[in-house]
Amino acid sequence: MIATILLSFGVLFVAELGDKSQLMALTFALRYRWWIVLSGIAVASVAVNLIAAGVGHFLGAALPTDLIAVCTGVILLAVGLWTLREARAEDDDSEVAAEAATQPPGRAFFVVISAFLLAELGDRTMFATVALSSNHSWLAVWTGSVLGMVAAGALAIAIGITVGKHLPERLIAIGSGLLFLYIGTATLLSALAPSLGRAPELALAAIAPALAAVVLWVLRRTPEPTDENPAPNHLDTHR
Repeated sequence: MIATILLSFGVLFVAELGDKSQLMALTFALRYRWWIVLSGIAVASVAVNLIAAGVGHFLGAALPTDLIAVCTGVILLAVGLWTLREARAEDDDSEVAAEAATQPPGRAFFVVISAFLLAELGDRTMFATVALSSNHSWLAVWTGSVLGMVAAGALAIAIGITVGKHLPERLIAIGSGLLFLYIGTATLLSALAPSLGRAPELALAAIAPALAAVVLWVLRRTPEPTDENPAPNHLDTHR
């Protein structure tokens, strides 16, 4: 059993390196407290690997991965847009900024769990767990898979914390939002156009955050009318 746990740990840890889930962990670590992100990853890992181990051991079947991937992509895009909205609000010093600054940990915890649970369902790491549990003890595979996934997430969180200490908070918020847009777009492309290929998929996915960055730049450069600087009235005529 120990050998199976170590095998599952190694397979999942290596599979998670550079995967979108690890990039999500790094991105979440830039926005939320590390213990919230790590707790969310742990809960999601327990759930998704239990499903994978059960499927591999009892059914030997797969989940509807395309539909799950589409849902994941849409949620990640929504999270990215919401993050950019918060960054824009902080720049404008509006009431939304105050709401974002006092966001309860429970909401962040739910966001992390939901994103990771959907991202891992149907992912290559889930298929690895299914394959392992079909030939080994499902309990040992489940234990090792959870530990491997959490360890990979903890590594990404540590990197995110280290990077976050050297960057301004607003820049972190914008970078997080753009990363979510990138991951969400790549996930949708992978589900809707599987024949596209990995390299074109990643290249096309960069279009969404690039357009969002341009929009943010334009909004930042455009001054909003104030009482001291009212917008010009084109109906006025010189007398």
